[in-house]
Amino acid sequence: MEYGAIDLHLRRSQIRIIDEQEQIVVDRRVDTTRTDFERIFGDRARMRILIESSTESEWVAQHLEGLGHEVVVVDPTYAAMYGSRSRKVKTDKRDVAALAHANRHGVYRRAHRVPLGTRILRQQLRVRRQLVQQRTALVNLLRALLRQEGVRLPSGQTETVLARVDRLAVPGTLQTALTPVRTILEALNEMLAQMDGMFKARAATDAVTHRLMTAPGVGPILALTFQAVLDTPARFGGDARRVSAFVGLVPREDSSADRRHKGSITKTGPNDLRALLVQGSWAIWHSRSARAAPLRRWAQTLSARRGRRIAVVAVARRLTRVLYAMWRDGTDFRPAALVGASIA
Repeated sequence: MEYGAIDLHLRRSQIRIIDEQEQIVVDRRVDTTRTDFERIFGDRARMRILIESSTESEWVAQHLEGLGHEVVVVDPTYAAMYGSRSRKVKTDKRDVAALAHANRHGVYRRAHRVPLGTRILRQQLRVRRQLVQQRTALVNLLRALLRQEGVRLPSGQTETVLARVDRLAVPGTLQTALTPVRTILEALNEMLAQMDGMFKARAATDAVTHRLMTAPGVGPILALTFQAVLDTPARFGGDARRVSAFVGLVPREDSSADRRHKGSITKTGPNDLRALLVQGSWAIWHSRSARAAPLRRWAQTLSARRGRRIAVVAVARRLTRVLYAMWRDGTDFRPAALVGASIA
């Protein structure tokens, strides 16, 4: 049997194939294209091929699987996989040699591969996030241009910014300069309204999304992003603490012997989901609903000792674990279950 490895890059990738005795059969640098991969692997007997998880890894893996090979997308942070690689001299050839050796001896850790439906949802949410960022940038530009003319834009929801501008006495010269900004904002508002309508419709028909939305501070976007990022509860082995660590909402720790020191949160993992969870926690902080009461009361108690910002982040960490448990166990949010429970 042969064993393959690809050090995958955007434009050019390094390929190595070895045999049972780890003799090199193929060692080539090729374009990162379906044509070149098929030229190397298309006529060869079925083999196991290792690829590091990356932006390009999924389409490459699917293409090679279509050619009849077993493809393993591996976690690039697994240090044992690179045991034979010198860390002082790093080249693509050394990297692919380490991957081929790890493949031959089975020293690797599989990365989670996301199914098509989840990938599509991630893409849709990513597009929405980019549109929201563009709209925010334009609103900030609009506000700055008005301030330069001594005009202050009243606060309000982003969707109503143009209506608020219409109520202001804007100089004629500035109105001309703002025309393209208004045009783009109108288009962005329309596109985002359509996307949000699509997400709300999906949330109404998806049982998991609907269940997650029974928790306080959780709307369609947060619920869908939570599902898209985590993909499946089984991925974390049923441990809610692993989820909050994955999202980057656990404190940094530098402890040794009798010394214990915890710092700010790690902020590792998906920034978009972490930001939405913190936004949801602020909604809980300001909420007066009965279902948010246990989390809100605990946050207020913690705030008195540690400050409001730390308390809100702590709620975000707990909310992450609660949402995961609801998904894992197939249960709706139960405020009574949090009364008297430790939610640190």
